[in-house]
Amino acid sequence: MSLQITFDDITKAFGPVQVLHGVSFEVQPGTVVGLLGENGAGKSTLMKILSGYEQPSGGTLRIGGQPVAFAGSREAEAAGIVLIHQEFNLAEDLSIAQNIFLGHEKKRGWLLDDATMRAEAAQALKLVGLDVSPDTPVRRLIVAEKQLVEIAKALARKARLLVMDEPTATLTPGETEALFQLMARLKSEGVTILYISHKLDEVERVTDEIVVMRDGRFVTRAPTASVTRREMANLMVGRELSDLYPAKDAPPPETTAPLLKVQGLTVPGWAQDIGFEVRPGEILGFAGLVGAGRTELFEGLLGLRPHSVQRLELAGRAVPGLRSPRDAARHGLTYLSEDRKGKGLHVAFGLKENLTLMALERYARPWLNPAAERAALQQAVQDFGIRTGSLDIAASSLSGGNQQKLALAKVLHPDPKVIVLDEPTRGVDVGAKRDIYFQVQALAREGRGVIVVSSELMELVGLCHRVAVMRAGRLMAVVQGAQLTEEELIAHATGTREH
Repeated sequence: MSLQITFDDITKAFGPVQVLHGVSFEVQPGTVVGLLGENGAGKSTLMKILSGYEQPSGGTLRIGGQPVAFAGSREAEAAGIVLIHQEFNLAEDLSIAQNIFLGHEKKRGWLLDDATMRAEAAQALKLVGLDVSPDTPVRRLIVAEKQLVEIAKALARKARLLVMDEPTATLTPGETEALFQLMARLKSEGVTILYISHKLDEVERVTDEIVVMRDGRFVTRAPTASVTRREMANLMVGRELSDLYPAKDAPPPETTAPLLKVQGLTVPGWAQDIGFEVRPGEILGFAGLVGAGRTELFEGLLGLRPHSVQRLELAGRAVPGLRSPRDAARHGLTYLSEDRKGKGLHVAFGLKENLTLMALERYARPWLNPAAERAALQQAVQDFGIRTGSLDIAASSLSGGNQQKLALAKVLHPDPKVIVLDEPTRGVDVGAKRDIYFQVQALAREGRGVIVVSSELMELVGLCHRVAVMRAGRLMAVVQGAQLTEEELIAHATGTREH
């Protein structure tokens, strides 16, 4: 049975900060609805109210016309409403099967029915196309596999209304295609899907209609087929959105001495004998399918994984090897992780503690100077467009896109010569993406070297001077100039074109 959902004048405040202002619209049963809006528009808060994680401050949530008030997520799940979180909600040390049934364990008498849970978990994994044992500990999975486990978990709960928050952010094109086929099958079975995504091409393809929110308010609702991508983007930001990417500056001359030069970098099991360089003012991209070894390559370079390197030069000086990100920052190299919640930020810490963590010596001479830290945070909020009602909140209170901007401000705070940005716009709305792209160009114009690791090929084509393509742990090609196209990058990443 499908669910008809009605939001009737929903409001929500966190203390003095009002995040939802009288939101009203209906979701028809058995449809796929794209929920669009910039980060901070209130989409995730509204979905948390729908799925029982938050209670509204005012207004009424109705299912089939009847008012409901969920005391928690378990009550919502009992009603058939399941939220797949943008930030993973998995217990790292438990197996996949244990995660799928956590809080919903099946029993045989007094004992857990492990055999049934394993079998049903295996079936759910098969549905999402993840070919691993249900006994595998979650900590052994890569980010894309964890995303598929989250989706499998929702399917195992027999969802009648599924909320998907950025479900393809970590998936390869093949995995994304499999997910879309699964969504089509669920829709044919009467499941209603609320689909939150900043990838407007996906929204255009898989949704029946769109609902746009802005600044905590309902803006419009329309059949997807009646709205172009450009119109979607303009509705989200409330203004005509000019070109997404800045006009490319000329690349630095090849005779320019590199800021970073790497020769023979090997990360066992992930990357083999990789060499590259980046010059002042250059934006160098790294492309490749999930599992190609891009993230692991740079985690190795910064000492986060076992590695070996034949030669490493930073700003013309030989460096024997980097032991840690702090050691790398001292040499002028910083890294923004693709996993902002797990590795990029301490989300339980305050905003200023996160911002200044990599440059504490600047604020402790010898005692910590909170006033100087606060002034630095005020400047970062202004420079990076971080939207927050208060400076005195935990990073976890920010929306995903604003967390990303804070993480970017954090890795730039030590004033590095070279910055590695791993998936810098994952889970970020179209307006914030544009802001980040122009910030990346500004960094290059300051004479820094910028490395962008991204799964979005158009992002690399639109932003970078050169793009290095990895496949199965090896560097396949470096593409530039007129050859720098999506088709060329895909051909090298999939091995259909030789170097």
